[in-house]
Amino acid sequence: MKPKIMYLENKSLGHHGLAWIGFVEFSKSGQTVYFNNRAIKKLKNPGINANHFDIETGEEYWVSGVKKNGQDRHQFGSGKIMIDRGSIDEYLKLVNFTTIDENHFEIVEFSRTDKTRFSTIENTETEFRNESYQATFYDNNRRKLILDIEL
Repeated sequence: MKPKIMYLENKSLGHHGLAWIGFVEFSKSGQTVYFNNRAIKKLKNPGINANHFDIETGEEYWVSGVKKNGQDRHQFGSGKIMIDRGSIDEYLKLVNFTTIDENHFEIVEFSRTDKTRFSTIENTETEFRNESYQATFYDNNRRKLILDIEL
């Protein structure tokens, strides 16, 4: 799939989590979103607040297309949205704006995502340890998993 501009918000702090707009890449299945050196996987049972989770941290995310009216944050949410410098022109076309309002946006540069790192994590034999506080990564049922090998 070709990169697509999306809105992503970390929901671990409710409606006030970090938020981004920028180009993302999808896995072949479309179940995983890659952006800013993160892998965000679709939840099997999405909720009202989150529809994806970070496979390394377990943090929940809301991932959606960009709203044409520019109102991507939840009405009760706050904080600037980080917008990837490389996606600004495309974003301005989508929302039909002429400039980025720096009161609402912070211009950043997304890090390149090493998808092979996440492929290695997801395809390595794992052991489920329910008592573990520090997981190597999380599966789609948000169970903490520990890799049998060091990456």
